Order: sequence, then structure tokens, then C-alpha cells
Amino acid sequence: MAEHIFECLARERGITVEEMRAIISARIEKGWNDPNPEKQAQWRKIPCAGEIPTPDEWLRYTVEKIKADGKAELLRRYFK
Repeated sequence: MAEHIFECLARERGITVEEMRAIISARIEKGWNDPNPEKQAQWRKIPCAGEIPTPDEWLRYTVEKIKADGKAELLRRYFK
């Protein structure tokens, strides 16, 4: 699942999967360190094994949240 979505996102942007993961990692780090405590709290809801979520942990959380919110149709193009 995770690799498939990262591959789709990378292909859509014309970049490698590694570049896509680096972009996601940078966004996670930016959100994690955001000066706004509310934004930090949102990022800290993501379960992670280490100090900060990995792209795979972020994706797992995001997909579960989308499904829980009843918006699974948004994921249709990534799950063929």
C-alpha cells in the first residue's frame, strides 16, 4: 500500500520515490516543529516508533483517518 501510493505520487510529480519520501519527511519535520502548539498537537497524534513519524507511519495514519472520516473514495485512484 504505502509504496504504491508513494510511487503514484512520485510519478505524478515526475520525481523518484526517494525524492517523494524526502519531501514528505521534510513536511513532517516542519509540522512537528511548528511554533503553533495546535499544529504540533495534530502532528503528535500520529503513532510512531521513533521520535518523529516516518513517511510510512504518516501515510498509515492518514489513510486510516480518511477512511474513519468516511472519505475512502478519495483514495480510489491509489488502490487499484
